[in-house]
Amino acid sequence: MRVTVLGAGAGGAAAVVELLASGHDVVLWNRSAETLAPFQNLGGVRYEGVFGEGLARPSAITNGLPIAIRGADAAVVALPTHSHGTIAQALAAFGWPADKPVILNPGHTGGALEFETAFRSHRADVPPIAEFSTLTYVARKYTPDSVTVTGKAKAVRVAALPGGDAAIAAARTLFPSAEPVGDVLASDLCNVNMVLHPPGAVLAAAWVEARKGDFTFYVDAMTAGVAGTMKALDKERLAVARAFGHELPNLIAEMKRIGTVEADVEDLDDFVAAIAGGEANSRIKAPDSFEHRYYREDFGHGLLPFLELAGIAGVETPVARSLLVLAETMTGTDFRNGGRTATAMGIAGLDKAGLEKRVREA
Repeated sequence: MRVTVLGAGAGGAAAVVELLASGHDVVLWNRSAETLAPFQNLGGVRYEGVFGEGLARPSAITNGLPIAIRGADAAVVALPTHSHGTIAQALAAFGWPADKPVILNPGHTGGALEFETAFRSHRADVPPIAEFSTLTYVARKYTPDSVTVTGKAKAVRVAALPGGDAAIAAARTLFPSAEPVGDVLASDLCNVNMVLHPPGAVLAAAWVEARKGDFTFYVDAMTAGVAGTMKALDKERLAVARAFGHELPNLIAEMKRIGTVEADVEDLDDFVAAIAGGEANSRIKAPDSFEHRYYREDFGHGLLPFLELAGIAGVETPVARSLLVLAETMTGTDFRNGGRTATAMGIAGLDKAGLEKRVREA
């Protein structure tokens, strides 16, 4: 399959490595020429970690979107979730074919809904869209021309909007760990980062400012107080999912499925031991500032859309709301401005029945 990977961060670079190893023809695109230059100078993406070591060579590395999408069978969007609306509009403007699937890796919470809404603002013929609940890798770019992949998901949720069966089929072909769930509300509410990141980002904020990221987020900052807040937030997530008819695993069980909690963990209620003991995340450094994606992405495009879904479901979520207010106060950011609101997702004004119809009926 000829695949265009949109995004040259750690997730996009890791996707290039895996897709090339699986025999696909891959083109790597990123808007920033500066980000692409190290890969272009090297002739590919240097990698290390769970895929071994080597140099993955895409057939093209370009910041020209028309060039990148020409002849593609599918697009994998591996951009930060706050870029989904922008890239959807760009694909619509540059003629992305209506019969070629788009896969959001990841979509996180509300990704497919926002992508479709943004695409439809330019064109009515929307392509099949699938979203992953979380990124299929634990990966970091420690140097501009390389990616370190410390984890590859054993299983990740995938769902599509109505009419998107071709996107699910493509997602499963490209990423065999993909496991379909009933609708995008289920995949949205399996976004582990929405629960995993905000409590620590808020409660360890003083340390983030004082240490500039010089501590491990999933070990040093995984204290009993953080875990208690995380458990309460997770209960709110499960309650919202239940209101939409989905019985989902708790955070630790879901992370165990993904592989970021070890397979031999039995106590699914011991958040501290399970998360701190996960090998894939054990050396991940904390945010070095409030500009980090754990703030810029996981609040405005994680907690905010979750609160919008909770409001439609009629479920009270005081912990989620408090974390969002605290994050806005600390960072001086209004996450609704440019965030994944109900309007951005195209679901403003819908009641619970209307939203369920929107995501389940073609």
